[in-house]
Amino acid sequence: MKVLYAIQGTGNGHLSRARAVIPILKSHKIDLDILVSGIQADVTLPYAIKYKYHGLSFIFGKKGGVNLWATLSNTKPFQLWNEIKNLPITHYDLVINDFEPVSAWAAKINNVPCVSFSHQAAVMHKNAPKPKDKHFLGAFILNNYAPTKKQIGLHFSAYGNEIYSPIIRNEIRDAISSNKGHYTVYLPSYSNEKIIAVLSCFPEITWHVFSKHCKTITNANDHIHIQPIDNDAFIESLVSCEGMLCGAGFETPAEVLFLKKKLMVIPMSGQYEQQCNAAALKKMGVTVSPQFNKKAIPIIKSWLKNQENIVVDYKDEVNTIVNEILDWGMMQKSKRTT
Repeated sequence: MKVLYAIQGTGNGHLSRARAVIPILKSHKIDLDILVSGIQADVTLPYAIKYKYHGLSFIFGKKGGVNLWATLSNTKPFQLWNEIKNLPITHYDLVINDFEPVSAWAAKINNVPCVSFSHQAAVMHKNAPKPKDKHFLGAFILNNYAPTKKQIGLHFSAYGNEIYSPIIRNEIRDAISSNKGHYTVYLPSYSNEKIIAVLSCFPEITWHVFSKHCKTITNANDHIHIQPIDNDAFIESLVSCEGMLCGAGFETPAEVLFLKKKLMVIPMSGQYEQQCNAAALKKMGVTVSPQFNKKAIPIIKSWLKNQENIVVDYKDEVNTIVNEILDWGMMQKSKRTT
């Protein structure tokens, strides 16, 4: 069976997850190709990528949300359409899609079996937690950005059938957790200046800040250390931290919970998926602040004092999920050939 694994390249979570999934896919007797689209990732894949596309990306801003102007400026509809049209999608028996629009729309247009294997598939489940405020545009985007015939989701909890536990990278799953007393920070939609302004209110805490907005390691002062995104350095800091302050994405909060570290999240403004994640995490007992500014200082202060202990059981289910996906793909192939 010829399989295309298509991965969203906006942010780091999708590619981090792919590092755990690809070896399992390669262990099966399939002909596997990899596609990545998007322009905002800092994580690379140690595997050959057959198709690298511009795709459709949302650009992180520096004020806590998506930079709408930069996003629109980098949106290339004609190039996107050409990528969809020219992708040789009919060469494949199955597309495994992690919220990637080029392959999803190419498969839809050409009636090629395509399964969504993503967190977004679980977020839109009717039983998954949602924010109180309705966000019709956000829901519309999640439902139509990368449409597929079948959905297999990943979420913080099993809110329904075919929703599995988060995929924890082997580097995290096999790590020996420790506590060196520092706090790790990853808030890619905030500028370094905004982060420093808030964290400077806690001089007794050592902060390891991983930033999309710098290229070299710098020290804002003796307790705030800022460095560019680096996979190995980030894992080392996370595994040995006391707690994590980050956006309300999916992979990073899931890894923090798996490591039994303290967790506080700030969802990106105007980003519906992160608002949904924040609702789910808050329901689990995680500290959530709607914004990261002076109003967040008392929330952070309370969180630093709180010895929260949220217990999760994130079993390694990658083999089970991959088997389910490939079995479905074989069924679809049989239907197409009879």
